[in-house]
Amino acid sequence: MRNAFSDALVAAALSDPKVLLLTGDHGYALFDAFRKARPEQYINCGIAEQNMVGVAAGLAKAGFKPIVYGLAAFVPVRVLEQIKIDVCYENLPVILIGDGAGLVYGQLGTSHQSTEDIACTRAIPSLTVLSPADRFEMTATMELALKLASPVYLRVGKSDRGDVHTAPLTLRGAGEMLRVGESQGRVALLATGSMVRFAMDLIAQGLAAEIWSVPSIKPIDREQLRQLTGRVDAVVTLEEHSVMGGLGACIAEELAASPRPLPLCRIGVEDRFSAFCGSWDYLLQEHKIDPASVAGRVGDFLAALGMSTTSPQDRGS
Repeated sequence: MRNAFSDALVAAALSDPKVLLLTGDHGYALFDAFRKARPEQYINCGIAEQNMVGVAAGLAKAGFKPIVYGLAAFVPVRVLEQIKIDVCYENLPVILIGDGAGLVYGQLGTSHQSTEDIACTRAIPSLTVLSPADRFEMTATMELALKLASPVYLRVGKSDRGDVHTAPLTLRGAGEMLRVGESQGRVALLATGSMVRFAMDLIAQGLAAEIWSVPSIKPIDREQLRQLTGRVDAVVTLEEHSVMGGLGACIAEELAASPRPLPLCRIGVEDRFSAFCGSWDYLLQEHKIDPASVAGRVGDFLAALGMSTTSPQDRGS
């Protein structure tokens, strides 16, 4: 996924000299290809993220198309005021990239973990929030972000989980959800980022459910969601983010306003900090969003509703 991000950056810069990449002293190896291809369009703003967003806003007002890169714990969380006032209040075409979102930088502790970035950015007017799950979604969301000509926050989580789609794709617009696989059932699994792969694991274990990747969290296609929830009996959301304010909260808000509310299980990080530093896999287990814990939580949820957790084929075998 990081290679797809790098390729999209280089392609954008080669096609438009007004595309500028700003970084807060991060991503040196990631941007080797960019600096080689377009060194004059690369700006290292140093460890001064708040100033960097202000610089990006000024460049956007001057007609440039800034792409601001940082770790998600700093972009957007550290620079939220600057995003709100400098960029979004003026509806400027600035793309904000938050890398290492969720628990990716677990060894560095809570200061570098980002489980609140979706909640923070969802509440800011004019700001689109994107969250790709694999390299194909990364390319598609970058293409969309560059076309929107308005503020975008693009969240990059664990980047080496493998593909969830089988071919390149194009998003029709912000808000579109993407079907993953051909599985069917009375349950819909709505996942974003790294957790789409975990949803696929549940299907591989025999769960009868539809899987939908949600690369656009704000906005979300309400008509597409209405059609989906009209044919299932329960919804499960999965995200490497707090259950407060993230994808699960977004879907809960939509379901609450729906003429047909459905049972909803929100799987994500509960309302607490990590107790220890550790690897990404360790922290998933600590927060009970690792594959085994997710399978158990989904099973308990469906059992409480009196719904089977297996496909018809499995029940007949």
